[in-house]
Amino acid sequence: MTISEIKNSGEITLKLSGRVDTITAPELQQAVLIAFQKEKNIVIDFEDVEYISSAGLRALLIGEKTAKSKGGSMTIKGANETVLSVFSVTGFDKILTIV
Repeated sequence: MTISEIKNSGEITLKLSGRVDTITAPELQQAVLIAFQKEKNIVIDFEDVEYISSAGLRALLIGEKTAKSKGGSMTIKGANETVLSVFSVTGFDKILTIV
């Protein structure tokens, strides 16, 4: 997985590509936490992500809790049908802001 950080006014977009799995989830979690130190609104672009595991879901849950604690937001965008299905089956579509 690769992560590119794009800073916009008032928010940071993290553009992901590859797989978010047990090996790469800690990298995502770290990137999200660092981004929240810089801005309180984060967008995570899943357009080029083909797979997410439970470890990836945990990283997103930590990000969502961090957003709430800072009075900010974390938005997921561009997820494909496979990733959206994982969000739906696990109930994360009710927890996360997905556009």
